[in-house]
Amino acid sequence: MTEPTASVLGCGYIGRPLAKLLLDRGWRVRGSTTSETKLDQLLSDGVEPYLLKLTPDLQGRGRRDFFDSDVVVLNFPPGRRRADVKIFMESAMESLLFYLKGGNVQKVLFVSSTSVYRSGHVREEDAGKLIPETASGCALLAAEKTVKSACEFQTTILRCGGLYGYERKPGRFWSGRLLRNPQNSVNLVHRDDAVGIALATIMQNCWGETFNVCADQHPSRAEFYTQAALRLGIALPKVGFDESQSDKVVLNHWVRKRLGYAFKYPDPLTPAP
Repeated sequence: MTEPTASVLGCGYIGRPLAKLLLDRGWRVRGSTTSETKLDQLLSDGVEPYLLKLTPDLQGRGRRDFFDSDVVVLNFPPGRRRADVKIFMESAMESLLFYLKGGNVQKVLFVSSTSVYRSGHVREEDAGKLIPETASGCALLAAEKTVKSACEFQTTILRCGGLYGYERKPGRFWSGRLLRNPQNSVNLVHRDDAVGIALATIMQNCWGETFNVCADQHPSRAEFYTQAALRLGIALPKVGFDESQSDKVVLNHWVRKRLGYAFKYPDPLTPAP
């Protein structure tokens, strides 16, 4: 039996642990990084390393070989602070589609964000009903539509909430600073759950879906960031009484039902690594 193959474009915070889990399950894994210093890390993991960059055109040696896999995971940030984020994402997706369609790719897993939603209690079908608040959210929503429209392969979208865990310590984000929108809900997901859902999607061969990847519970920003700072023993955020913007609560019912996934960290207030 031929071993399954996967290529992970972006072996960073989510991509590298996902690549390791696929290796553990007998997959052959190609992985890309934009940093030469990380090539040896991937090699030591057992991943076939590639140095690839979106400029926005895909650049790097072996980029055609990289897409010679059954499953490709697209996991790269749109660059929220880029003034040209919409143009950048359009060009990047055009370049990626050229290589995806030219390879032997059967399935694509696209890591997106809950920034595609604007406000309210939102399910997967609510994206696009209101224009996203940020330029990066608009760019990601357009990128989702682009990759899902390709008929050469099947695509599943993972809309991840704010990622935390391990080196990402959210208590530092607002330490000693005035916290914006303190009464609004947080929409967060621990890295282990984001990676776990990505793995479950691939292993269960669950394609043509869109999943909200967000913890069950949504404490207020004031409660979450205060507790996070307390656990680190650092200055607490300053919580005022400013009027909060429209609230957003991202619901995860579909990923739990379709994949049967049980979150390891359903409440962001629970201490976690």
